[in-house]
Amino acid sequence: LFRSLEDWDMARCKPIVEGRLLGVVRRYLGDQVQRMVSPPYVDEGRRSFPVPDESATIGVPVATFPRYLRCPTCTFLAPVDCGLFELRVDARRPERTRYVHVNCSKAPKPPTALPARFLIACERGHLDDFPYKEYVHGGPTPCKSVLELREIGASGEATDVLVCCKTCLKKRTMAEAFSEAGREKLPACRGRRPHLRDFVEKPCDQLVKPILLNASNLWFSVTVTALSLPVGENELDALVDDKWGILADVDDTATLKYLRKQGKLGGFDKHSEDDILAAIKKRTSGEETPVETADLKSPEWALFTEGDEKVGNKDFKVKAVKPPDEFKSHIDRVLLVERLREVTALTGFTRIASPGDLPMSGEKAVQRRVPLTRKPPVIVPASEVRGEGIFLTLNEKRISEWLPRGRDREIALEQAHKLWCKNRRLETADSPFAGLRYVMVHTFSHALMRQLALECGYSAASLKERIYAREADDDGPAMAGLLIYTAAPDSEGTLGGLVSLGQPERLGRHIRNALEAMRLCASDPLCAEHQPYAEEPTLHGAACHACMFSPETSCERQNRFLDRNVLVKTVSPTSWGFFEES
Repeated sequence: LFRSLEDWDMARCKPIVEGRLLGVVRRYLGDQVQRMVSPPYVDEGRRSFPVPDESATIGVPVATFPRYLRCPTCTFLAPVDCGLFELRVDARRPERTRYVHVNCSKAPKPPTALPARFLIACERGHLDDFPYKEYVHGGPTPCKSVLELREIGASGEATDVLVCCKTCLKKRTMAEAFSEAGREKLPACRGRRPHLRDFVEKPCDQLVKPILLNASNLWFSVTVTALSLPVGENELDALVDDKWGILADVDDTATLKYLRKQGKLGGFDKHSEDDILAAIKKRTSGEETPVETADLKSPEWALFTEGDEKVGNKDFKVKAVKPPDEFKSHIDRVLLVERLREVTALTGFTRIASPGDLPMSGEKAVQRRVPLTRKPPVIVPASEVRGEGIFLTLNEKRISEWLPRGRDREIALEQAHKLWCKNRRLETADSPFAGLRYVMVHTFSHALMRQLALECGYSAASLKERIYAREADDDGPAMAGLLIYTAAPDSEGTLGGLVSLGQPERLGRHIRNALEAMRLCASDPLCAEHQPYAEEPTLHGAACHACMFSPETSCERQNRFLDRNVLVKTVSPTSWGFFEES
């Protein structure tokens, strides 16, 4: 389990500069946030293989959790500090470091001890060891228990797992803990935060829930993402960034004078060595001025739709091409994004329930989001990737004419959204309905992503979307567009396989095939006729894994707000297809 950011070796963390993103992070976490950094890393030139050195211990610090371990040979279950588990460190292969059960009665040599597979957690993000001793005895007990965790069946399900006390011979299956009645008998949440190695000051009033060690809902990241834009950037900072490969290790003006004499500082003619050195130190320290912005997408939309394609740098380069002739009435603008840089900041995480559409700030966000530090954070972990993409804007006039036709479907989706919020004890003001415009743009993005993945050379999980959709309001003009892109941590980005599909003829063929694939699903008619508010409310209409859903790393809304019926005619009796003729 990773530990608090206070325990990180900041000398090994690389500063990541993105002013717009830092401004938003500070709005969510507080003005004390000074910078964003990468996780601790080791320079490739420092590695000393196979002889280990201090570089083998550089990285994100971790702590042992869960604290309960189980011997797979004799089924013995006890805390790690009971004295019967020993840590065996492999200095040459750190990934092989493990705990072993010494003096195991059923093995000739100490077997590797495994983490106990059950935990308890609450929706406030607290996590604790499962209370095996109290559970098997039905409450607090003076029994000096020797516990075992036996598997009495082959399925591995909770019904086949038995907690046994060898001292008093009591037994109890884990299935009871996962039942509604059993959950109510579990002890109160202690407010434990194992990654911070502490407990909350105020008692937690949430009911705990049993959860598996590797369950997918054990950890949901809460992130904020922005694209790097060249608009308004400092000229000297941009030049330093462009020449960072030769300036990274410069720490005096004499070296700069030598580099200028060698002709390696082209473009710096208007800047003195002192100014250049100050800019280098500023970049090295990660110091930057946060850019205050109402939202992250509006400046990106303005640059994509109104900006000059000649404006760019090594992290942003676009090229305008004609929309496909077949879709000129639907698509206004196509940009080949030949270079882009995406920066993502981690602001916290949630457990049990995903962040979903919760606001990033406010009381509910503070309650649900688990902090990464014991005190208000000064730094925030971040990552940066570079890549390519295709940007499309849809015809605003056609959207305005089409929206009234889908009013009934919008009402159905909005009703489902209200029920969804009610089931999760959320206010619709905190999680507003995205609107039919967003549903249509989002659905089109998924359809096109699935089609492009067949030919671009990248896997479906490596493609991502960024949706620009909102009605005109006080914050800015109406938006209806999408960016499909791929990116990699390599400094050179990706290989151009996605951009090459944005040429008019190829893009037109892919859009045509994508829309045709949306007409029929392998799960029809159940998929096409799905009502989002029926039975368990869902936030999608005609959409499922067979036709629409993408990997959750690709979708910005976790496969919500999707409906094939808003794109084309399906087997559903009614149709609201934006790409159908009126």
